[in-house]
Formats: sequence, structure tokens, C-alpha cells
Amino acid sequence: MNSAMNSAKNSAKNSAKNSAKNSAMNRVENSANSQSLPADNQAVFQTMADIVNRQRSAFQAELPVSVATRQDRLRRAIALLLDHKDDFVAAINQDYGQRTAEVTLFADLVPSVQALKYARNHVGKWLKKDRRRPTFPLGLLGSRAWVDYRPKGVVGIISPWNFPLGMVFAPLSGALAAGNRVIIKPSEQVPVTSELTRKLIADYFSPEEITVFTGGVAVSEAFSRQKLDHLFYTGSGSVGRLVMKAAAENLTPVTLELGGKSPTIILPDCDIESAAIRIVSAKMTNAGQICVAPDYVFVPRAKMADLTARLIATAEQFYPEKAAAPDYTAIITPQQKQRLEGYIADARARGATIETTVAYGAERTDNLLPFQVITDVSDDMILMQQEIFGPLLPVMPYDDIAEVIRYITARPRPLALYILGRDKVGDHIREQVIAGGIAYDEFLLHVGQEDLPFGGSGASGMGNYHGYEGFKCFCHSMSVFRRGPVDILGLLQARPPFGARFRAYIKQELRK
Repeated sequence: MNSAMNSAKNSAKNSAKNSAKNSAMNRVENSANSQSLPADNQAVFQTMADIVNRQRSAFQAELPVSVATRQDRLRRAIALLLDHKDDFVAAINQDYGQRTAEVTLFADLVPSVQALKYARNHVGKWLKKDRRRPTFPLGLLGSRAWVDYRPKGVVGIISPWNFPLGMVFAPLSGALAAGNRVIIKPSEQVPVTSELTRKLIADYFSPEEITVFTGGVAVSEAFSRQKLDHLFYTGSGSVGRLVMKAAAENLTPVTLELGGKSPTIILPDCDIESAAIRIVSAKMTNAGQICVAPDYVFVPRAKMADLTARLIATAEQFYPEKAAAPDYTAIITPQQKQRLEGYIADARARGATIETTVAYGAERTDNLLPFQVITDVSDDMILMQQEIFGPLLPVMPYDDIAEVIRYITARPRPLALYILGRDKVGDHIREQVIAGGIAYDEFLLHVGQEDLPFGGSGASGMGNYHGYEGFKCFCHSMSVFRRGPVDILGLLQARPPFGARFRAYIKQELRK
């Protein structure tokens, strides 16, 4: 195993060095990869534009991009992550203030490596001609039709802070499999991880392949205004609107992976103890800072008290560490914690009941925030209007599943919908509610399925990726038609002066 990893590492570094040696452009000093961007917005924009132009020239010169080249880039990305996994664990822990190695390895490293490996193993199949049936009677006369999936060119990826590796390398897997060059803007909220990513990308890839730009708002604004061939953004809906508006100036197509309020519905037949275990586990993963975390829960009224009690008991069981709390993931910044505490205060002032674990009943001075169950909620509370993105869980009783469906469908479409229970009414809910994705009897795992598309609908996003859909996301579907040996238009007398056969053909095709 060590031999294989060393071989992959050496191959990756040699490939990157050879690529740099053989390209005249790579002899130009890569200031964007070696130093901080200047503060002046125009200078920032121009620095990026220069790299985009270099990437586009290199892309055009390389066409067609071979399967071997795509797989080599995917292998180098895998090697980068595996060679430096401990460095990434330490960096993310430093950015968060507290995040266990298990969370980073399972939630960031594993999905990233899985996505890259899946693309590496399947890209040869994905690139085969997607054959289509020519419209009758052309197919009978030797004509052929198919779709070529061609790389778009230069792709931009803007990633969030909550999964600073997964939200870079998962879309990157599709972009590289598609044969594109890539520029990346990681979140300024995780500066240590973003800088490490920038440095390692520069070590494993030439700047004409992938370049990372770090920095704050000025960099993000300049990034979204570049003349890119596709822009992929993951983050909040408010920023997503700004990104889309900026991209529209260049008619840059966008994929927006946003968020929203993802509901959970507990069906009447669901075991409440089992439901509590699954809910707490999902809600406390990364301290609830996940775009597909359960945002609020509907439970049959008769089981409301049982559920709330079991939720608190389960949280005590999962996190018994009291003051030290080494297994908690911290809220990313003091400002984000203050936002969540503001939600709690607003809910309490409007009549909500808030319960938390006994160990964390007192005020904390760190960035840890305990699991909190909130009942007696109303629509005028901020936490029922905004995506929570933290360990707060509103729980609401229901008497009739129809009222649940009405409540959800009257609001912006969620990124995820969770249904717990085997009652057939669950299928009725699925048919009535449109969400980015739906998962039965488990949380979050649907996002990790590389053979399923992932993406939102409406306010929760547009476009999707992962696996084959990720490959197509970053491809142009180029239709190709090749006429057979027979001059079909001539045979039909379809060129002026039009003949009787042509009129007969039109009449035949326009019959009911």
C-alpha cells in the first residue's frame, strides 16, 4: 500500500513538473499561485483574467483531451488528498477551533476521494458516443446521430466553508473528468485550509490546469465577473443571486448549490427511539452546519412529548463530555454563534419552549453550541424563516399529513426532504413535494451516492452534479449528425423547385 501511494505521489509530481517544463506559458511567473492578490479590485480582476486567458489558450491547444490525460489529473488530485490528509485534518481543526479528525476524514476526505475515484474509473465510458436514433426515414438510409460530450473550457468553482475539501474536490472531479481547466475560490472563513489547498494545488498541478485564488470579498467579486465557460457556486441563496447576476454579464452558465429549510416528516408507524437517534446524529454532524441538515421536524401529535424527551436523552448519550466536549464541532465563527443565539432569543421572546442537554445548560464562552430542541414554534420566528445552519431543531406536531404537505409546498422548495417510516403515505408525500432530493429512513447519505445527481430546485439551487451528472454538468452536449450515402433531400424533391414527393411527405407527417 505504501509503495502504491509513493508511486502515485511521485507520478503526480513528475507529471506536474513535466507539464510545466514542456509548456512555454508555465515559464511565466505564476504570481497568483505564489503570493497574495493585491487589494485593488481592478488589479485582482486582471490577475485572474490573465490566468483565465492562459488556461483557455492551453485548453484550446490540447484538444481533444485524452482519457489518459483526464485520468492523470484525477489521480493527481487523489494523491494530493491522500498524501496530505493529516495536514488537512489539522488545518480544518485550526480553522474551526474544534473539529474532530473523524468528522473531517469522513465528511470531507472520504467523499472527495470517492468522487475523484468514481470519475477516474468511469470517464472512459462517459466519453463514448451517446448514440441517438435519427428521425425516420434517415436511419434507414445510412444516416447517424449522436452526442459528443465536449469540455466547456475554463470552469470556476466557488466553495463554502462548511466542508472546505468536499465542496472543492467533488465538483472538481466532474470538471476534470470533463476535460476542463479550473480556477477555484475557496472560502475566506477557513483561511488555513484555503491556503493549504492553494499551495498543494500549485505543487501538484500547473497553473494552466488548476489555479486557486484566496482572499475576501474583492476576490469573490472579481472571480464571478470573469469570462468563464461555467461557474459552479455552493453557498447561501443571497450570495448565489449576486453570483448569478455577475455571471449574467458574460452569459456564463451557472450551477448554484444553495440550501434552504429541509423538513423531516415522522410517519405514524415510525419507531420514535430510532427516529431520535437518526435525527440527533444528523443534526449534530458538523454542529448542524450542513446544507442538507434536517432543519425542522413534523411528528404525530400523540408522539410529540416522547420524541422531544428522546432527542434530549440521545444528545446526552452521544455527547457526555460535559464542559470539555471534545467531540463537539465548534460553530465556525463567533459571529455565526451570535446569529444562532439570536435565533434562540427571538424564539423564546415569541413564546417558544427551548430544551437542551443538562450538561450544557449554563452559558459557554467558547464557540461550542449544544443541541437544542425548540417547540411551540410559530412562523413569525426567525428560525422558521431562515435556514438555521446550526444545532437548533424546531419540532412541530401534526394531526393530518395533508397539513404537513400544505405547509411544505407553500414555502420555497427545500434542498432535502426526509421521511422516516414505512407507511405507504411516504410515497404520497414524495409525489406531492418537490425537493432537491428525498431520503427515506436516513439522513445525509443520499448526498454521498455518486450514481445519483445532487442539486436543488428553485430557491435551493439550479443544476446538479455528482458522478455522471457531474461530468455532464461541465460538458457541452454537442449534437452530431452524419448523413448517409443517400441524398435524402434530393430523393424527397425537397429542394426548389419542390416536387410532388415533398408535398406528399409533408402531408403524411402532419396527419394526426
